[in-house]
Amino acid sequence: MAKIAVELEQAIAQRRALGAPGSADARVLAKGKNWQVADVVCTSGPQDRRFEERHNDVSIAVVLAGTFQYRASANGSKSRNELMTPGSLMLGSAGQCFECGHEHGMGDRCVSFWYSTEYFKEIASSAGIKNPKAMFPALRVPALREFSPLIASAALGIGGTSSTLMWEELSLKLAVLTTQLVNGVRAWPEALPSDRARVSRVLRTIETSPGHDWTLAGMSQQARLSPHHFLRIFEAVAGVTPHQFVLRQRLREAAIRLMATPEKILEVALDCGFGDVSNFNRAFRKEFGANPRAYRGRSLAAR
Repeated sequence: MAKIAVELEQAIAQRRALGAPGSADARVLAKGKNWQVADVVCTSGPQDRRFEERHNDVSIAVVLAGTFQYRASANGSKSRNELMTPGSLMLGSAGQCFECGHEHGMGDRCVSFWYSTEYFKEIASSAGIKNPKAMFPALRVPALREFSPLIASAALGIGGTSSTLMWEELSLKLAVLTTQLVNGVRAWPEALPSDRARVSRVLRTIETSPGHDWTLAGMSQQARLSPHHFLRIFEAVAGVTPHQFVLRQRLREAAIRLMATPEKILEVALDCGFGDVSNFNRAFRKEFGANPRAYRGRSLAAR
């Protein structure tokens, strides 16, 4: 994930060099009759004005790098402003109007999956949802453990030559897991704009250096808040605790490197912020359902 964040910074630097306004550029990775997936790099920043947009299809965007504000109304409820963070999912219903803003930093990168309305209803029905609708009852899903394997695969896929079949399988798994979760998802409390700004700055620092020795005291000091207040608003904004967010950033980074490089497992563990390989093995197995060696072997065999 750190590599993806660096590539985003390079795109932003290129935009600055050209003196161009911020924009969102989508590169189609794969598509089928009722679905499509694209790598979307946005270089907008605080100086770029928000524009109202509209979801033409059902959308699930996996945030890989950066943070941004996503404002929309879910299921006809009052409009909310959610902070999207690395590892979270931005949910969009067909016909839904929305705005994205970057008040707290430059740019973001997502892998966006789009589904036709009827196809998504079929997926929801197969996932056990009664009377399925192509409308999400929430605007986002925070960075949860259940999605880590899918997010790691998506992150690896944008840099390689992944097949259309792989993306089709991934899009289906993501849609099933998302629709099952959000139909029972709790409503995460909305934080004040100043709180979102403080937490967003910390999140961006974490994503570029997940292996750093992060502490609650250090993060709260960076946000200029007391540790107790920081912990409370971080969970309200990100949907997970600081420890959970840091751990999952480290584990996803490790998973990508295990699949993409021949590095030794010990080297990957230490470089991603794990001081003990046994703790890394336990955390990795809990997150991905297999130990690092088996995960790497399974990934290589699937190529």
